[in-house]
Amino acid sequence: MVLLLPLAPMSAARKPGAVEPFFDARKHRTQYAGPAGETARAADLEEVRIGYFGPSDPKDPLGGDIWLAARLAIEQANASGGYRGKPFKLMVAWSKDPWGNGAKKLVGLVYRQRIWAIVGGIDGPSTHLAEQVVTKARLTLISPVSSDPTTNLANVPWMFSVLPGDHVTAGPLASEIARRTGPNGLVVLSADDHDSRIFTLELRKALKQRRVGLRRQFEFRRGAKQSGQLVAQVLEIRPAAVVIAAGPGDSARLVGALRAGKYEGEIFGGAAMGRREFLARAADAGRGVVFPLLYNSSKSSKSAAEFSKAFHRKYGRLPDYTAAYTYDAVRMLIAAIRKAGLNRAGIRDAVAGLAPWTGVTGAVRWDGLGSNTRAPSLGTITAGRPRALPKPPVQDALTRRSVRWQSLRRRSCVTP
Repeated sequence: MVLLLPLAPMSAARKPGAVEPFFDARKHRTQYAGPAGETARAADLEEVRIGYFGPSDPKDPLGGDIWLAARLAIEQANASGGYRGKPFKLMVAWSKDPWGNGAKKLVGLVYRQRIWAIVGGIDGPSTHLAEQVVTKARLTLISPVSSDPTTNLANVPWMFSVLPGDHVTAGPLASEIARRTGPNGLVVLSADDHDSRIFTLELRKALKQRRVGLRRQFEFRRGAKQSGQLVAQVLEIRPAAVVIAAGPGDSARLVGALRAGKYEGEIFGGAAMGRREFLARAADAGRGVVFPLLYNSSKSSKSAAEFSKAFHRKYGRLPDYTAAYTYDAVRMLIAAIRKAGLNRAGIRDAVAGLAPWTGVTGAVRWDGLGSNTRAPSLGTITAGRPRALPKPPVQDALTRRSVRWQSLRRRSCVTP
C-alpha cells in the first residue's frame, strides 16, 4: 500500500531555493495515547521511589553538585509531608561506563525497584541512554542538565528537558558575537566530545543567519593537557574573537593559555563557563569572557536567593546552574506526582501540563517536544562570579552590525 501525503503549502514569502520542513515537531506537541498503566495507593507503599541516573558522589567533578541539588529537593519535599505522608526516595543507577554497566543498572532499577519517574543524566550522551530505557518502559524522564536538542528531537513523549537547549542559547550568543566581531573575524576552538560538537553546530547555524563568517575552526581532543600549539595557531591568525566550545575544565585551560599568550581579543564560550569548575580553574583569566548565563542567583527571584542560601548552608559552596536546574527538575517532578498520583501515564501528563512553571531558574515552558524554550541572557565573569552582561543600546548594536556588514560587502567586491 502506498501512503500519499499532502504537499506542504508554498509560502509566498519563501526565498528561492529555501527548504521548508514538511513537519516541525517542536510546534506540534507529542501526546501519549497508550494504556494508562498501573496505579498505586500511598497506603500500600513505604516510600515513593524516583530514579536518579547519575553519580551519587558529591566530589564528582561534573555530577557532584547535580546530586547534592537533587538530594536537597527531596529532603525539602519530605519535610513538607512527602506524598500523602510517605517519603520520596532517590534510587541511584550509575557507572563510570554509562553505556555498559550503567545501562544495566538503570534497566534493573526501572523493572525491579518500582520507580515512578527518572531524573538524569549528567550530559547529552547519558541522557540519550536514559531516553532509550524510558521509551520502552513508559516512564517519565526529566533531564536537568542536557542541552543537546537532538535528545528531544527523538520525539519521545516521556522526555522533558528543563535546561534550554543549544538551539535556544546559540542565538543570543551569536548576536553578541556579531555585534563585537570586527574585520579580523572569528576563530572557533571545539572539543571533540558529543556535547561540544552539538553546541558548535548550533552556534555556526546562528552565526550564519547573522552573516558572521569564520576564519578557522580547530577541533581538539577533550582533556588534552597540551594546548601550546593550538594557542600558537590562534595567535598567528590574530582574530578579533575566539569562541571556545568545550567542557568547564577544557574551557578554563584554553582561556588561561590564551591570556598567558597575550591574546587581548574577545573570548566567548558555551554555558560551561558558568560552572563552578570553570570559575575555580580559570581564576583571573576568566574575567570578561562572555557566555549564555543560565542561572543568576544575584538577579533572580526570591526563591532563587533562598535556594542558593540553602545550598550554601548545607554543602558549604554556592550552586552553579547545573545544581539549580536539577533542583527545579526534581521539584517539578514531585509536583507532578502530587497532582497526578502514582500512575506513570498520569505523571507524564502532569509534567506536560504544569508548564508554564516557575522555578528558581525562571520560567519553564515546553515546546512540542518537551524542551524548555526560555531564552537565556548573556553573562560574564566579574570578581570571580558569573554576572549578567549589561545590554547594549539597541540602536548602537544595530548600527555597528550594519557598519560591519557593509564593510564585508565592500571587501567581497574587491577584485584580486
